[in-house]
Amino acid sequence: MAGSAAAYSNPPCAACKFLRRKCLPDGCIFAPYFPPEEPTKFVNVHRIFGASNVGKLLNEIPPHQREDAVNSLAYEAEARLKDPVYGCVGAISVLQSQVICLQKELDATNADLLRFANNQVPFNSRADCGSGYFDPMSGLLLPYSNNNAGERPDDDQTGGDS
Repeated sequence: MAGSAAAYSNPPCAACKFLRRKCLPDGCIFAPYFPPEEPTKFVNVHRIFGASNVGKLLNEIPPHQREDAVNSLAYEAEARLKDPVYGCVGAISVLQSQVICLQKELDATNADLLRFANNQVPFNSRADCGSGYFDPMSGLLLPYSNNNAGERPDDDQTGGDS
């Protein structure tokens, strides 16, 4: 009985459990990076990249880089499952466009602060982060129409024959 208890003291890693094979802590390339408490991490990586490919990759890279590689693979696999077309590139693209928009807003605000500090008015800190205007009724950013360049569609256009 004591011998069987010792055999169960180290549960198999998530990879070996999923692949239904014996996990040897010293000989298993997956054990340090796919603990038994995180089975979905390996399942996602296996679905996208395949266990054989991940094993080959881990054997080819230096041991000090393996944890970062596994974390990158797990992130990309999760992103690829959420967005099969773009994967993590879609999230990166959204974040980059947010950075650009926020940088424009920061630049405009700094320019307004500079003008305000020099007592030069007007004070307008709204940066144009897209071509459009905010419609409070719908809560959406709506595009300006091309035929009335620079004019908001809700502006009153009185005077003249229409």
